[in-house]
Amino acid sequence: MKYKILILSILTSFGSLFSQELNCEVSIVTNSKLEVTTVDKEVLDQLKQVMQDFMNNTKWTKDNFKMEERLNCNLQFQVSKIPSQGVYEGTMQVQLTRPVFNTSYNTVLFKHIDENVTIEYSRNSVVSYAPSEFRDNLTSILAFYAYYMLGLDYDSFSPKGGTPYFNEAFSIVNLAQSGGSGWTNNDPKKKSRYNLIDNTMNQLFEPLRDCYYEYHRKGMDIMYEKYNEGLKAIYDALNKLAPIAQSRPGSVNIMVFVQGKKNELKALYSDATQQEKTDIVNLLKKLDPVNSSQYMEILN
Repeated sequence: MKYKILILSILTSFGSLFSQELNCEVSIVTNSKLEVTTVDKEVLDQLKQVMQDFMNNTKWTKDNFKMEERLNCNLQFQVSKIPSQGVYEGTMQVQLTRPVFNTSYNTVLFKHIDENVTIEYSRNSVVSYAPSEFRDNLTSILAFYAYYMLGLDYDSFSPKGGTPYFNEAFSIVNLAQSGGSGWTNNDPKKKSRYNLIDNTMNQLFEPLRDCYYEYHRKGMDIMYEKYNEGLKAIYDALNKLAPIAQSRPGSVNIMVFVQGKKNELKALYSDATQQEKTDIVNLLKKLDPVNSSQYMEILN
């Protein structure tokens, strides 16, 4: 009996070393001008917890993650309309960060605002994800971003390591063609979920996936010990994006990456030579000409 208890104790302890992949914090805010009933407030409070539990308790991969290895991410659903009971429309801000080796710093991997979010949810509804079918917008949107973020994270640690998870995200989009805004190739919004994953899977955008790896693994992860080498790797990684920006100016994937790195690059280049600052500013202006003025701060 003692041995059975000992084995059970070891197995329990071993299991507690591992967790699901995501450490996702969810928040829901409503437009200040929106009239929210007591019932809707209660439903939204429950929805927040349901979304958080769904993201954090679902097993998304076959890999084992330690608690400290979980992906830190945030979802904020900003409700702007409640057209009918149980229907909520608005935007969703999604952010994913990644720890940098040998530091306590977390770099932004993904910071995006989804402008086309419609969720239907009734109190005490059961939310579950089925990989081979479209059930509702809520589960498909959450599962899409879970897999998309996993893809980016894996890409940042190994060349094109995120391919299996981008494939899952692409499958979700294909199954959700009847789900309304954000899912189809004729969506008027350039920042749609369809465009995000369709671009990612496009051969033209392969340099962006290479950039995710080289910027983070060959650049950020060695900056603490080899600043100059890391800085050069970061510039070279960003330079890979120039052909994409020329062929697809203003693409959501390039904008998300470059805009998400804006403040970080300013800090990284604070100790760089004036020529290095000038070179990176000229490159960023080429990648994101609409926001050229924002990058001029790096020169200061």
